[in-house]
Amino acid sequence: MPSPDEKTVLVVDDEPDIVFFLKVALEDHGFHVMTAADGVEALEKMQTRKPDLISLDLVMPRAGGIKFFRELRKHKEWVDIPVLFVTGHAHDSAEGDTMKEILRGKTLSGPATYLEKPVNADTFIRNVKNILRIQEGQDDRKAAERQSLRQEIESLLEGADPNDPASYAPFQGTD
Repeated sequence: MPSPDEKTVLVVDDEPDIVFFLKVALEDHGFHVMTAADGVEALEKMQTRKPDLISLDLVMPRAGGIKFFRELRKHKEWVDIPVLFVTGHAHDSAEGDTMKEILRGKTLSGPATYLEKPVNADTFIRNVKNILRIQEGQDDRKAAERQSLRQEIESLLEGADPNDPASYAPFQGTD
């Protein structure tokens, strides 16, 4: 079974808050993350590194999710990359088709599913793990270590005085 630290997820969304939220959720569970603000940037990123999964918004400037998905499926090396649509437009008409029609294969082909915004971090991660065939609990120890470290850093930052450089001593490396 693969582990999250062996997998890369490309998050494609034009909303910076959504990108940040999904990126942090993925990184907290050990995934490598690439991000793009639209389909054009996503295609550019994929030229340098092939992701194991793509989290994709539908409605974006320049090249939206449907256009990107169609372009993705034209390339034999990318046709089997699973796509998790994360959208607030699942019930809207996208180029004449609803999300359910798209996923039933009437419009597009290839592995895909969707979640509706606002998305819950646990639900998102559970779907990513399911798609990538990562067992629940497989990364619990690493996630707990990251959470503990994050809490320690937050605690130290709360006690730091921005006007006193000495209060930042725990963050300074030793040579």
